[in-house]
Amino acid sequence: MSPPDGPLRVAVWGTGNMGRAAIRAVAGHPGLTLSGVIVSNPAKVGRDAGDLAGLDRSLGVRAVDAAASLLHGDASKRPHAVAYMASGDVRPDDALADIVAILRSGASVVTPSIYALYDPRSAPAELLGTVTGACEAGHSSLFVSGVDPGWGNDLLPVLLSGFCSDITEIRAQEIFDYSTYDQPDAVRYLVGMGLPMDQVPPMVAPGVPSMVWGGSVRLIARALGVELDGIHEVVERLPLTAAATNQLGTFDAGTQGALRFEVQGIVDGVARIVVEHVTRIDPTCAPDWPQPPSGAGAHRVVIEGCPRLEVSIEAEAEGANRAAGGNATAANRLVGAIPWLCDAAPGVHDSLDVPLAPGVGRIGA
Repeated sequence: MSPPDGPLRVAVWGTGNMGRAAIRAVAGHPGLTLSGVIVSNPAKVGRDAGDLAGLDRSLGVRAVDAAASLLHGDASKRPHAVAYMASGDVRPDDALADIVAILRSGASVVTPSIYALYDPRSAPAELLGTVTGACEAGHSSLFVSGVDPGWGNDLLPVLLSGFCSDITEIRAQEIFDYSTYDQPDAVRYLVGMGLPMDQVPPMVAPGVPSMVWGGSVRLIARALGVELDGIHEVVERLPLTAAATNQLGTFDAGTQGALRFEVQGIVDGVARIVVEHVTRIDPTCAPDWPQPPSGAGAHRVVIEGCPRLEVSIEAEAEGANRAAGGNATAANRLVGAIPWLCDAAPGVHDSLDVPLAPGVGRIGA
């Protein structure tokens, strides 16, 4: 779809943790206008997007549950791009089908929902072929980046690496108390908090961490001109020593209370590029593991070398919630890429393609 002279029309698909942040991101971007919101919950149909996003004003856009009415309706109202924020964690095939349909309709897509496309060059050939074919058919483009957040696992480490004359290790960390994460099913049944210690949670089943975060490691390696020997996983889990109760419910003593894993990029037999997650359901669990500088969580990049660099980002949104803050930064990175993406050649683009997008027009808005 050809870009207009005025603001690009953008629809947001999904109004969960990431969708709410994406609506706010579109509403705050001077080059974009919110043209639609797609929901799956019947109770949300007809509600104003500003209400769904937790804003104190109406945006004049009502949620619908029929994507086709937006994608294939009046040509003058169709979105130029869709921020696809519906989860792909437990419905990867459905998420892929939705995204392919959007691309074929002529709208470009930004999304965190297809992990294998964080690094398109290492994606399965069949998946890449399907998505590339949809882009060619619709003359559209796709950019996939993470919710953990993507910029913390690729953009920031790559940027900071340029400040060093010698690098021993690059480590991108997410350190969080997951009792603040408004996604109880994912916390319990994907991350495994509260599961018996003899039950391996899906998020760290063998091969899954590499599938999800390996693309970020490969992107950093490619940016630094480094050839990886391979990718290695390290997983550690600890039980709660006492029951913990929080806004997500009660987590019994003896069940998983903390999870730590690393996805390591190996160079000449040594782990040189590492994505690490340190996750707790109670701050008293695993006290010897890395801690955030303050509060319930942070994203941190540590580069061991000359000079040694350590940068922590503590983002807050939706009532000073750190998890919501992380989602907001990820959503803004994705939404901020839309103007460039709509102007780019059709195809799949990654974080090394998409340039930095400063917050032009947002001071005092």
